[in-house]
Amino acid sequence: MLSYSLLGLIQGIFEWLPISSEGMVALAGQYLIKEINPLEVAIFLHLGTFFAVLIYFRKDWLDVFSLRNKSLLRFLIIATLVSLAVGYPLYNLISDLAVGSSLLLITGFGLLFTAYFNKSKKTSGMSFRKLALITGFLQGLAIIPGLSRSGATIFGLSLGKFDPKEVLKISYMMSAPVTLAGAGFVFFKNPSFVVDGWPALVLSFLAGIITLGFLIKLASRIDFFKFALIFALLCFVGAGIGFII
Repeated sequence: MLSYSLLGLIQGIFEWLPISSEGMVALAGQYLIKEINPLEVAIFLHLGTFFAVLIYFRKDWLDVFSLRNKSLLRFLIIATLVSLAVGYPLYNLISDLAVGSSLLLITGFGLLFTAYFNKSKKTSGMSFRKLALITGFLQGLAIIPGLSRSGATIFGLSLGKFDPKEVLKISYMMSAPVTLAGAGFVFFKNPSFVVDGWPALVLSFLAGIITLGFLIKLASRIDFFKFALIFALLCFVGAGIGFII
């Protein structure tokens, strides 16, 4: 139970950072829970942060479900369908794949380029539909251990004209549907996760909602250049941790 709890804390803290929470949980899980596929544990623990994103953005979800924000609803539907179409086949191919820290380096360099182009005013706005396709595809690829979901989707969303707070909000909200689908899939494969891992889900939720609130407040106080630069540096830190481990 202690091992699951530690993994829950890792999930709650790293889910919102461009340091693949899935990769970090899978890495730690290789040592803490050797009898179970660490990637499946990582996917299941996303359920805790799923509830965190539902509660934190409850007003935005209400607007979506009441059809007051139809553009965001369309965005989430398109991105989710693309993510599932990409992520499910990939999961079957790489469920036993080792975590690749080099993928975090790629994400980090992508965010650096994002910061540069935004600073030099070379970015051009992109339609919501194209952004949904791109970010949905990138989110689907993030099933690969070591590729940060938040980092990849933040990079994709930066191709549009959003402020940092809006980028984070959309990136985190679009995680909810695929997270629920992934956790449900893993649960039906191995229902014992709930019996052994419920404390980890609670810790994942609590750590997740605290970290989420901190990042949203940070994003509302800085410009996009600093925002992208900070997240790029976090990617490099995560890659360094992965290489050391």
